[in-house]
Amino acid sequence: MQTKLLLAEIFFKPLAYLDPGTGSLLIQLLLAGLLGIGVAIRIFWKNIKGLFTKNNKEHEDTNDPTSLDDDLIE
Repeated sequence: MQTKLLLAEIFFKPLAYLDPGTGSLLIQLLLAGLLGIGVAIRIFWKNIKGLFTKNNKEHEDTNDPTSLDDDLIE
């Protein structure tokens, strides 16, 4: 049993070092992802809301926040 543990310790030794900056990087990645999701929800809120409400064509706002105006294209 001890021989197996010794062999496992020799062959499966971790070769990575995690310094304190790694934790900071992971927190930044998590916060950036959450903020990115929040911005995407805010931009496309009308589309998301439209998925869960009735489709009223007369009250539907067809403005797409990501589309360009025809005046700007000329």
